[in-house]
Amino acid sequence: LQHLADLEFLWLYDNQLTGTIPAELGALSSLQTLNLSSNNLSGSMPSDVCNLRTTNGGLLFFLVVDCKSEVACSCCTRCF
Repeated sequence: LQHLADLEFLWLYDNQLTGTIPAELGALSSLQTLNLSSNNLSGSMPSDVCNLRTTNGGLLFFLVVDCKSEVACSCCTRCF
């Protein structure tokens, strides 16, 4: 992920992903949109990812995940 520092949009919607959300996504400092919904992820949204909403001017303005039952996310902009 370190080579994707300029990545602005990451849509991983409906890819049957499992496991936890990697904290390394927080290294994507130019990220504006992250959609992880309609997967089988679990756990909590890493603080490194949440910090993208507040640091460097808060570039991450769209953060979506299945957080009604599977993922705890206090910083998501939309929960399914």
